[in-house]
Amino acid sequence: MVNPWRGEVELVLDGERRLMRLTLGALAELEATLDEGSLVDLVHRFEGGACSSRDVLALIVAGLRGGGWRGSAADLVSAEIAGGPVAAARAAAELLARAFALPGDAR
Repeated sequence: MVNPWRGEVELVLDGERRLMRLTLGALAELEATLDEGSLVDLVHRFEGGACSSRDVLALIVAGLRGGGWRGSAADLVSAEIAGGPVAAARAAAELLARAFALPGDAR
């Protein structure tokens, strides 16, 4: 069961429900994989609707790894995400928003 207070978001990957969460370690991995800028720049790209598929993939991988998954971006190339790219982008955006929400924020 998803716990939004812990920053968790659910994603169905190859028919299996997985929890994603941006832990400090996952955030550090994510920042290291960004082509340009920082996490703040990533947030601005999502808020402005200018995120790339690479941004979405990096967030999904970081969130899955924060949730205990041990795969890599290469493992997602042939994986099926329920709802397709649109659902993946929504989950990535929600994951990013929950990671930086303060207690009591409406999310």
